[in-house]
Amino acid sequence: MRTIRPSWLVAVAVSVGVIGAGVTELTSRASLALPVLPLNSLVTMGLIAVVCLILGLKVRRWRDGKRDKVLDPLLAARTLVLAQACAYAGAMLFGWHGGILVDQLTTIALREDLGVIWQIIALLTGGAVMVVVGIVVERFCKLPPEDNEPSAKPRPKRESHGEEEFA
Repeated sequence: MRTIRPSWLVAVAVSVGVIGAGVTELTSRASLALPVLPLNSLVTMGLIAVVCLILGLKVRRWRDGKRDKVLDPLLAARTLVLAQACAYAGAMLFGWHGGILVDQLTTIALREDLGVIWQIIALLTGGAVMVVVGIVVERFCKLPPEDNEPSAKPRPKRESHGEEEFA
């Protein structure tokens, strides 16, 4: 399984941010409410991050040598997948609410109630926390190289396929 590439996380956040800003512009023109998640979604985001972190710590403890119990390899693989999903979901949430915030920056001076802006900032923070937890837990699941394995042998040079033979 490949590791998370930070450039992919940035690409996801930026592309979803552009979509979020566009949707916000459309909802504003239609006099609809901002497409922002409710604050109670922070509880769900926090629970996902905490569960991911707890499972990651269990894998890290086993990796670092505290092998009192056998670690189920399926649990370790699922923890890795959960960590990556947490990071990508956090990038999407961060991008979506970042796009909404960028679109609303011009209207901050006109607003009497800044509650929705603080709500957007709280959800941005929750998305960033999910990204960080996902990346950290993914690193917990990485096995160190074995000392008793032979070092990687250099690849043999490619043989020419008759190109010099005809010259």
